[in-house]
Amino acid sequence: MDRPALSATVLLIVIFALLTGVANAQAFWSQWGRNPQHSGDVNVSGQPLNEKIADIVYDPFVTQEQIESGGDLLAHYQSTLLDANNSFYMVQKSGRYPSCMPPQYWVYGLPCGPNAWNLIQWNVVRYNWQGNTPVPAWTFPTDWKPEPNGTNVRLGYTGLAGWEPVFHPALANGFLYVPGAAGTVWKVNLSSGQAQSHINPFSGATINAGNTFIAGPLTADANGNIYYNVIQLNTNGNPWQQNDVTNAWLVKITPADAASTVTFATLVPNAPPGSSNNCLGTFFNLNDNGASLPWPPPGRPAPPPQRCGSQRPGINVAPAVGPDGTVYTISVAHFDSLVAYLIAVNPDLTPKWASSLQNRLNDGCGVLLPIAPQGVNNEPNSCRFGTRVGVDPTTNQVGAGNVTDFSSSTPSVLPDGSILYGVTDNYNFSRGHAMHFDTQGHYLNAYSFGWDSTAASFSHDGTFSVVIKDNHYPGPAYCGFNNPVCSSRPEGPYYVSQLDANLQVEWSFQSTTTDRQHPNGYEWCVNAPVIDGNGVVYITSEDGNVYSVPQGHHGVFTQWQQKIFLREALGAAYTPLSIGLDGKIYSQNDGHLFVVAQ
Repeated sequence: MDRPALSATVLLIVIFALLTGVANAQAFWSQWGRNPQHSGDVNVSGQPLNEKIADIVYDPFVTQEQIESGGDLLAHYQSTLLDANNSFYMVQKSGRYPSCMPPQYWVYGLPCGPNAWNLIQWNVVRYNWQGNTPVPAWTFPTDWKPEPNGTNVRLGYTGLAGWEPVFHPALANGFLYVPGAAGTVWKVNLSSGQAQSHINPFSGATINAGNTFIAGPLTADANGNIYYNVIQLNTNGNPWQQNDVTNAWLVKITPADAASTVTFATLVPNAPPGSSNNCLGTFFNLNDNGASLPWPPPGRPAPPPQRCGSQRPGINVAPAVGPDGTVYTISVAHFDSLVAYLIAVNPDLTPKWASSLQNRLNDGCGVLLPIAPQGVNNEPNSCRFGTRVGVDPTTNQVGAGNVTDFSSSTPSVLPDGSILYGVTDNYNFSRGHAMHFDTQGHYLNAYSFGWDSTAASFSHDGTFSVVIKDNHYPGPAYCGFNNPVCSSRPEGPYYVSQLDANLQVEWSFQSTTTDRQHPNGYEWCVNAPVIDGNGVVYITSEDGNVYSVPQGHHGVFTQWQQKIFLREALGAAYTPLSIGLDGKIYSQNDGHLFVVAQ
């Protein structure tokens, strides 16, 4: 079916962009979360989910990747970028997938050695529409490589543990900015697909492609400046659990290709020194195989401290930029994911503030988890009798936001300027929290889900709402030992929830697709939902469908507006969606990009 005529709203957007000379006028969905605030909303109507008009394989290695991880797809993928001409830009993996050792020797998350990802080639492909057929226009191969893989890590430590980092360019200034090797960026001509320039912020420094990596997506602000995080690892040995990071930076590139940097050490001056061994640990450090459960253990007011490591960015974090130009990103101690900060940076890269994620969450023991009666030491998912209400049982302190490199969560700037960021934690059944801060770095509140999710938001009726997936996972609350306290709970229910400006639930859309293996529904596998100009929410599920969910509901409901089956998605990666200027829906699953339209 031919593309529908542009609505009056779309025409006004285009005219406004042309008249004001906005730097990003050529881009419609320019980056992760669409805009510098990562709000995930558009002012156009999404097309009906009537037909899959495109199915493009962008990751040909999914089968091998799933085999190595027991069936799950431990990868993070780019959101589809779209310009004002409805051309789209998507990652394409090629090259050679590493040959692995026999399955009996596999270690979960590390089947092929820490540098196996270096054998894969990352590319960006531009597609142009000819009718309802996307036609490749050019392919740009980049020398970008992800950080080396890590080994298994226990709770409270960082490290990739098999989760492939995200590769993610951005559209700005009439160019495509593509991550390159050693913290560099390629500025690619949109018409020819050729490099216009190669921008190296570290020219003359001791940098090489083997130890320096762009960590997370590129972000373009409203003036066409590009911001991103860079990490420099010590790869002479295990770079995650043995060696501290060598350095880490926030980078800015102007439209004129001028680059500047600031170290994370400068941005978080009050963080514990990297050489300190006195950072917050957990009772896992007792190494007693859970004999001291339920936690907190008797006679142990605090867990043993642990090695800190220097501050550096979360691996998949895209900086967010507020309307006033303030840049927000996430910093974490290299060896202790509980020692983390939301940081605010002025546009000239001078520090503004750094707000700790530690000692913020007070919904642990006695709130989300029961406190066991006196003398009872086998109540499932409980805290020890006498525990202070609200604490995290693994630390006996008020809970901390845990920044894990397994996640693609990234900050969102909400319509009132406040900032929302999804973290994991040690006690909430792997659900995590969405932590909420004001523009001065003051902690406001949290919603009790945050794992691997970048919240979308939209303004309406003088206020705004936030949309986030809201899965209830099976498994124990805070431990995994062979102990009655570490008892699994039933999986589900699985929701996508809309919250008000105070993070109170307005409605929750429940998954109702069931079978013998999924009696309480399928998990939502979207990590960045999108919202169209009518407030319709678009989300993907492990049941293989993409759904559209309209406004007008309250409480828990199960009725969608439309859905369309894409592909079986069990164990699929958490993936983002995009909407084009003409309302086409760009969705992903199992290494396939699907385009859905009427």
